[in-house]
Amino acid sequence: MKNTKLSSLCFFIIMLSLVACENPGEDKATDLLPTLPDDPFSYDIGIIPTGFSNLDNTPHDNQMTDAGATLGRVLFYDTKLSVTNNVSCGSCHKQTAGFADSRAKSIGFRGEETHRNSMTILNARFKNTYFWDNSVNQLEEQVLMPVSNHVEMGLENMEFLVRKLEAAEYYPELFEKAFGTPEITETKIRKALSQFLRSVVSMNSKYDIGEETNFSNFSEEEKLGHDVFFGKAKCGDCHRNMIFAYYQNFPTANIGLDENYADNGMFGITGEEIDKGHFLVPSLRNIVQTPPYMHDGRFNTLEEVIEHYNSGIKNHPNLSWNLREQTGEPVRLNLDAVEKKALVAFLNTLTDDTFVSQEKFSDPFK
Repeated sequence: MKNTKLSSLCFFIIMLSLVACENPGEDKATDLLPTLPDDPFSYDIGIIPTGFSNLDNTPHDNQMTDAGATLGRVLFYDTKLSVTNNVSCGSCHKQTAGFADSRAKSIGFRGEETHRNSMTILNARFKNTYFWDNSVNQLEEQVLMPVSNHVEMGLENMEFLVRKLEAAEYYPELFEKAFGTPEITETKIRKALSQFLRSVVSMNSKYDIGEETNFSNFSEEEKLGHDVFFGKAKCGDCHRNMIFAYYQNFPTANIGLDENYADNGMFGITGEEIDKGHFLVPSLRNIVQTPPYMHDGRFNTLEEVIEHYNSGIKNHPNLSWNLREQTGEPVRLNLDAVEKKALVAFLNTLTDDTFVSQEKFSDPFK
């Protein structure tokens, strides 16, 4: 037993030395303590409406608890999860930006830009696929992939991550409250992070309220936008379920952003020609809070996004079927100025502000 402990200590010291050598001057002080209430916040999201409940991906062996989500919140905002102690999950998923990033591409632990735009974590509970390239379908698997990414957070060795957290005075108690024992493991880290992410939901927008009253709460412009969204503009062909994301078993689309993509999306995962230019269809919930848009953040406004679909779709060989006319040419929606303005008004009704300022979703280290 003594030799095992000595080996672990040596491993920890060696890893710290390697980080210091490879990243001189980049380590940040990590002596901040999280500020948490004596009684944990409630993370119970209440009764899940039918349209959402059939999308709920919560596994039986990781049901949400207040203590578990609290631990997940601390982990989410803790820069110790990066190899140089300067980047957290919350660095790229900001509460004030709808848990996305206001940059086209986020900044990783060495100051380099990430490969793609940071998607919002909102409603991760109701998704069955993650990342722009549709490469992961379980939240517990997804949560530590940015941590180990060589650009994003750089902490590739999970044993090293466990040792770092064991050295922080506040974690043993938090793990004990969440899991009944102070022991820190990779599995528990995954579960706690997933619990916190599943608590960040958007189900109380103007649209949700309107669904109960045949949208009597909508303005005439918003009603027109609703009709354009599900009618002439064909947005509802892809953004179909209650999180306005992908269509069931067809989660990706090639929307004709380019005739030749610099980043070919799913093709990088599957190697199949038919997947070139295919990217995950993102949720439109709280879309007004999460610019810029698309996998590379090329559009800064919703007006630019709408104009792409209206007049700018490129004739890529893999262009999705619903964006191609019977002639074989890309769709041209020919929306007029009134319809485009109404569409933006409708997209605003998908905004739920309840989680943007709530302390239980905020950075406990500030």
